[in-house]
Amino acid sequence: VLDIDWCPHNDNVIASASEDTTVMVWQIPDYVPVRNITEPVVTLEGHSKRVSIISWHPTARNVLLSAGCDNLVILWNVGTGETLLVLDDMHTDLIYNVGWNRNGSLLVTTCKDKKVRVIDPRKQQVVAEKAKPHDGTRPIRAIFVADGKIFTTGFSKMSERQLGLWDLKNFDEPIALQEMDTSNGVLLPFYDADSSIVYLCGKGDSSIRYFEITDEAPYVHYLNTYSSKEPQRGMGFMPKRGLDVSKCEIARFFKLHERKCEPIVMTVPRKSDLFQDDLYPDTPGPEPALEADEWLSGKDADPILISLRDGYVPIKNRELKVVKKNILDSKPPPGPRRSQSACDPDVSRPALEEVLEEIRALKETVQAHEKRISDLENKLCQFTNGTD
Repeated sequence: VLDIDWCPHNDNVIASASEDTTVMVWQIPDYVPVRNITEPVVTLEGHSKRVSIISWHPTARNVLLSAGCDNLVILWNVGTGETLLVLDDMHTDLIYNVGWNRNGSLLVTTCKDKKVRVIDPRKQQVVAEKAKPHDGTRPIRAIFVADGKIFTTGFSKMSERQLGLWDLKNFDEPIALQEMDTSNGVLLPFYDADSSIVYLCGKGDSSIRYFEITDEAPYVHYLNTYSSKEPQRGMGFMPKRGLDVSKCEIARFFKLHERKCEPIVMTVPRKSDLFQDDLYPDTPGPEPALEADEWLSGKDADPILISLRDGYVPIKNRELKVVKKNILDSKPPPGPRRSQSACDPDVSRPALEEVLEEIRALKETVQAHEKRISDLENKLCQFTNGTD
């Protein structure tokens, strides 16, 4: 598995991209399963080489993007298992990263050919392009930030790490270009649209730098650095609705170590216990603004916002609205519940299957223990006979 991405519109759904050229979509139950989940809900096949990038559409239900080492970008309707669009003639080399803008109408990509492209996926056109935004040969990363601007990270000719801010209306010159340090790790940018803060996490670094994007020079303002002892191999960024507003938590990362995944919490110290309106403007919620067919037909919509004043309360067993036959309508079984009689007509099939699965696992455990006991008894007999 080379990349994973949680669905922004269904907390039980996660997509994965793999070396075997496939994209798989999984449903995760609310309870801890007895065994590993080995069967995906749907397998999407369309790439000819390994798939290294995956990303859900920010506002349209069930629209998933994948990019592979075959230089293809494919958009899928996960609910039906169908291919929506294939962008096959826009990249001449390996794609480094892909990012959506806020309403999902545009993509920004970086490529081994040292170009940053802004693409309208539905028109299948490159609407803007910048060659060599950073002069170095190391990989570039790019994301959309506020007002349609693009934030990039890369390297200079002298192998110094750089960050850049660009305006699509004038893609020739950067709004801001700053040098960072001489480390080798690629800087991974994460953007919080609610606070206009960009977090930079370098592969192999043990720190996270964060900057505020504003309309005033120097446009990219350094704020602070979080430092730890162990280097990071990767980083995940939690949606704002998962934060603890009572502790003034403004960001939470999941830092991948060699052998563990560590949550990292960013907080703003406040003396008051009241809800901090300035820290928590309305933020994108889990409800999609569009269906896949609506987006494909040309409609755009900004994310549907929710307030965090009372804390986010997830909707249990969220239903997926069916436009066509929807593969994801088979929801994961609910969590453990009180035992019911075997003849009770109200017992649900998922709950019964869960109990049977636990029984099978217990039988296997008992058999393993019985075998171990038998082996130990045989060894004891051999030891006893040898001492007589």
